[in-house]
Amino acid sequence: MLQGSNVLGHDRPLVIRVSFAACVVATVCLPLLGLVTCVFISSVFHFEDATGTHCQVLNYLPSISASISLSPECHIWRFCIGLHSAPRLLVAFTYFKFYKARFATRHPERLLSCLNLAFSISENLGLLLLTYVSSTETYFVHKEGFVLFIISSLVYMLITCRLWKAIKKYSLSPEDAKSHHWKVRFLSLNVCFCAFAGFFYWKHNMYCESGSYTFFALFEYLVVFSNMAFHLTAVWDFKSREVIVISSSDDKDF
Repeated sequence: MLQGSNVLGHDRPLVIRVSFAACVVATVCLPLLGLVTCVFISSVFHFEDATGTHCQVLNYLPSISASISLSPECHIWRFCIGLHSAPRLLVAFTYFKFYKARFATRHPERLLSCLNLAFSISENLGLLLLTYVSSTETYFVHKEGFVLFIISSLVYMLITCRLWKAIKKYSLSPEDAKSHHWKVRFLSLNVCFCAFAGFFYWKHNMYCESGSYTFFALFEYLVVFSNMAFHLTAVWDFKSREVIVISSSDDKDF
């Protein structure tokens, strides 16, 4: 929504209103669209390069790291992740302000809200690191970025569920109870998918069995999808909020 009169003359400030829910959906859809596009292009046009490993056995799905390290896939992925990073930080700081106001007199929850913000930023930094340093460029840095992303995301989701358990306890809103319920579900799924992905990755490297890397790639996708679904629950948490951009109405001479 655009408000204001005589915008060029700055008689009134320019106001842009965007639903916070729409901002959250766009933030989640950018990496989702990027991932699906990269996996599709890798599977169709770069199948052998994307599914080949040191074991030299038959595989049917490319891993995420392989999909985003080829060209033009890497450029698509970097564009989507770079574009979604700023709104992602906006959501993180919005949650922090929300928790700070909600737990103004509860010290343990206030401390957890600070940790929650720290791990949210750390998760985003890990994602940026594994995005802009591909596995074919500097594998060690890419690997560390991936580990940082996974650990930070798990701790962030765990702390978030703990905070929303406290919110649900003292809230009469059914939306708060629904949000907590689905957050716990998506966290549980994410932990299970991480465990299965880790198992098949170990099995592939240990025994070089055909299909193990395919299952690793599949559960890797599910780890990312469950993470995205968890972040999408912010739609329920801030459905009545808006993002507003206001320009100064003061005339400036240059």
